[in-house]
Amino acid sequence: MAAGADFSHPLKILEGEGYSKGNGSASQRGGVNSGTIDAFKQAKSSKPPRQISVMRHCMSTARLELDIGSIATSPLDGESNFLPIFRSGSCSEIGPKQFMEDEHICIDNLVEHIGSSANIPSPGAFYGVFDGHGGTDAASFIRKNILKFIIEDTHFPAHVEMAIRSAFVRADHAFADASSLDQSSGTTALTALIFGRNLVIANVGDCRAVLGKRGRAIEMSRDHKPNCTSERLRIEKLGGIIYDGYLNGQLSVARALGDWHMKGSKGSSHPLSAEPELQEATLTQEDEFLIMGCDGLWDVMSSQCAVTIVRKELMLHNDPQRCSRELVREALKRNTCDNLTVMVVCFSLDPPPRIEIPKSRVRRSISLEGLNFLKGVLDSNV
Repeated sequence: MAAGADFSHPLKILEGEGYSKGNGSASQRGGVNSGTIDAFKQAKSSKPPRQISVMRHCMSTARLELDIGSIATSPLDGESNFLPIFRSGSCSEIGPKQFMEDEHICIDNLVEHIGSSANIPSPGAFYGVFDGHGGTDAASFIRKNILKFIIEDTHFPAHVEMAIRSAFVRADHAFADASSLDQSSGTTALTALIFGRNLVIANVGDCRAVLGKRGRAIEMSRDHKPNCTSERLRIEKLGGIIYDGYLNGQLSVARALGDWHMKGSKGSSHPLSAEPELQEATLTQEDEFLIMGCDGLWDVMSSQCAVTIVRKELMLHNDPQRCSRELVREALKRNTCDNLTVMVVCFSLDPPPRIEIPKSRVRRSISLEGLNFLKGVLDSNV
């Protein structure tokens, strides 16, 4: 890696496989040699691969081979007085499916939503995307109840992470006890709980949360697919099997709430887990927005592509609702095969600023990840 490159990030993985995320910065456009420019033009003219989720994990080992200076203009974390202001927009479409099974929730002001008498920090916000399968009962139940289970947990608000983990499992058990609902229906669940600058993402399934950090995509969740190494080992250890990418030949995700026809008794360990994987970050002025979406988006679009689109749109009209609609339209154009639910959460009232790219020395080689990042930065300035 080139001297001077800094990929540190205040990101803490609280459970599951550890993997590194980081800040990055772009080199000056004129400092790249002609061969790199030709490669960049060729990459810009082509569309991202349809099944980008597999490629994304392969690319994660690549490193940006640029000797680059920081594009950050904000103070260091400990010196920042930044306090986010939450505003969001969402869009849902049935897509090519026969039924719409997605649910979502957007709460920009938790105190206003719950009431000032509730024991919650301010400012606070809560967002969730729930991708149902086998019917809508599970997704609808979890959307209506997950926040209540979090806030009512004995660990809240002193230990938010413990409260969230407990709430997911309790919500799953409560759904199993709801005799009027179809207990064989299931849902993934992706939530974002924000208090001040503290962001906690909880994920069960294959929805995804991506942070837009000055034009760069920082993935805040991991897709729980049965073929993922850690999930496969856990599943097989508990007696489950993976057939053609499906858990027990039935389900395309390794974690879900509901689906009680695939689980044993409450309290026992199941190959199909309802326990969330958490990631936490401290927001800074560089963190401009959060994208949350179901797999109908990510099956046809990379995380970096989505961040590039949203940043460019925000610079044009500064409307997260229109950004969500644009991501949905783009996914439909790319022939997604699923329902679509997308949410964009902004952390400032202002649109993203233009990125000033400092002069710096560059190597002659650039990795694929570096090329995609450079493309995203340049596109966001168009």
